[in-house]
Amino acid sequence: MDELKGDCANCFGLCCVALPFARSADFAATKDAGTPCRNLLADHRCGIHDQLRPKGYAGCTVYDCFGAGQRVSQTVFAGVDWRVAERQKMFAVFPVVRQLHELLWYLAEARRLDSHDDLAHAFAEVEQHTVASPDTILALDVAEVRAKVNVLLLRTSERLRTSAKSYRGADLIGARLRNKNLSSADFRGAYLIGADLTNSDLSRADMIGADLRGADLSGADLSTCLFLTQPQVNAAQGNAKTKLPAALSRPSHWTAAPAQRR
Repeated sequence: MDELKGDCANCFGLCCVALPFARSADFAATKDAGTPCRNLLADHRCGIHDQLRPKGYAGCTVYDCFGAGQRVSQTVFAGVDWRVAERQKMFAVFPVVRQLHELLWYLAEARRLDSHDDLAHAFAEVEQHTVASPDTILALDVAEVRAKVNVLLLRTSERLRTSAKSYRGADLIGARLRNKNLSSADFRGAYLIGADLTNSDLSRADMIGADLRGADLSGADLSTCLFLTQPQVNAAQGNAKTKLPAALSRPSHWTAAPAQRR
């Protein structure tokens, strides 16, 4: 699924220009949508890429465009830089394609787990939207596309999970869930911000939309989680014993083990 991962070398730094952010614990400064980040270089690379967290830009290390950046840059706008192209249209198209690419990532994962013709058809249909003209993309009803895809993802989740344990949309902020058997649980849309999941079994748990910011995944088994994404992992804490799906990378900030809780 490499085409559904961000490839900065083939992107015009769209996430660093098109998107806004506010000064906070995640960003050291405020930036308006459509304004280049102060750290963006002339070649569209980040000038502090290796120092983002120490410099106060942890939010950048969490974000992933799922490959939408290079799709918009190289396909939708045919390799024309935003400095030359209709920049406002490009900036408006980018977040729409990002949503579509996230859906493609989920569908690709579902196809890997559950070979069903409907999933292949849905993938092809969504992918076609991502290569349309800018005006066609902007006119797309993304909510309708998402609703159709969600039906298929739910079906896949229900086929693969053996437990009826549901924490869907639950407020589990700061919850103490260490050493728990949470396999096959439904965590769709759950708020797990700062939750302690140390050494817990999350195999086959459905993680779509779960907020894992600051969650402690040290020693947890997420190797067979359903629909876990790189941004979710990047937002969490973990260590060398955390088991991740093969398609995801261990965040570099995990090298500093989170503090032990009592």
